[in-house]
Amino acid sequence: MRPTLQTAGVVSLLAGVTGAIQVDFTNDDSIKDAASTAAFGLLKYYTGNNTGDTPGNLPDPYFWWEAGAMFGTMIDYWFYTGDETYNDVTTQAMVHQAGEDNDYMPQNQTRTLGNDDQGFWAMAAMSAAENNFPNPPDGQPQWLALVQAVFNEYVSRWDPNTCGGGLRWQIFTFNNGFNYKNSISNGCFFNIASRLARYTGNQTYADWAEKVWDWMEEVKFIDQDFNIFDGGGVENNCVDINKAQWTYNAGIFLQGTAMMYNVTETDTWKQRVEGLVSRTVAYFFDDGIVVERPCESFNSCDFDQQSFKGYLMRWMASASQMAPFTFDTLMPLVKSSAAAAAQQCSGSPPATDFKGQPGTACGFKWTAKAAFDGLAGVGEQMSALSAMQYTLVKKQEAKAPVTADTGGTSVGNPNAGRPPDEYMPMPVVITTGEKVAAGFLTTAVAFSVMGASFFIMKE
Repeated sequence: MRPTLQTAGVVSLLAGVTGAIQVDFTNDDSIKDAASTAAFGLLKYYTGNNTGDTPGNLPDPYFWWEAGAMFGTMIDYWFYTGDETYNDVTTQAMVHQAGEDNDYMPQNQTRTLGNDDQGFWAMAAMSAAENNFPNPPDGQPQWLALVQAVFNEYVSRWDPNTCGGGLRWQIFTFNNGFNYKNSISNGCFFNIASRLARYTGNQTYADWAEKVWDWMEEVKFIDQDFNIFDGGGVENNCVDINKAQWTYNAGIFLQGTAMMYNVTETDTWKQRVEGLVSRTVAYFFDDGIVVERPCESFNSCDFDQQSFKGYLMRWMASASQMAPFTFDTLMPLVKSSAAAAAQQCSGSPPATDFKGQPGTACGFKWTAKAAFDGLAGVGEQMSALSAMQYTLVKKQEAKAPVTADTGGTSVGNPNAGRPPDEYMPMPVVITTGEKVAAGFLTTAVAFSVMGASFFIMKE
């Protein structure tokens, strides 16, 4: 059944939160102050700007991709709050991790990174271009060109010889997951293609977005009810579908479809947006609060999965702008989830690396009626920050992502990226201190045995 907002409870939450990060969701200045507190706690986890550390890396146990997701969050934080505090460290990280070839495949990561890992950094760069985040100095890689490099490399990796197309999870044959095609990797492709189509007006990007969507439907990773499943193995032609459904898969396609509707204004894309909105709301929300369905109730969400809800908040807010007919459905859910998240931002966990203001560590389970649930980390803090800051999105607001024709200043390079025969990194010595970027357990291993029994669709 579809969840309903418990009106009295939600109004109470939105009016104010006590015993946690203090925020009045009817007041923009209060929201910005709360977001500032959460952002301070989030960036205290980051060590890449310390002497001797690598810019852009998070410390163990966090994978490389999550740092890209974090800086994408911080780009939006600046855009919606106007707070420039973290701009310099964000730019430093985004430029450094672009790597030697300006394609988000730095040599210290390429032996283990997947298409999805690369994609999260590219989507952060796309947000920088769309938000007119301050451009890097001349001679440094530029936001739009970085995204175009990743897009071009995705095109070269499209694999019609197995499952009729699609991207594999991993880039290199020697990595576990190379024989798995998943929704998040193809979602990254779809997402940046749709956003490049809107930003540049180039039809090639729109054509590829359409092609990725069609393939996802053909292999039934997206079914007729707009459920988006995790993926399938190439050995069985992708018919052995892992039916786990994650918030970030729903969100990444939701934003992309809304972008395509914004570009085309066709009934086809409008119906796809409506289908994804309907299923996302029905499946992932309990009484107006987002839940990570496959793992949250089992207390089994890993470090990756503890960050997923925040991305859904980001992409729901974006979809509400790109397809305004969704605003009245999506934004009340962002706001009710944000209010619940703020209640969880009341911890002072002694056993974690949280160094923010005491009593402002954010927990994971937003449906918990009590205070802080004891879970704290980059994912929890980033998700709560995301939920709070995206409540600043307003209906019919002029403050929306720009395009090249509406004030965008980022410099592009349609020919950026490397040919496939140059992907293989030179042999390097891997040290124990080097960050791994395998990223995204995505249930390919963890849930493959349990299969669909844990993931029966919520009606």
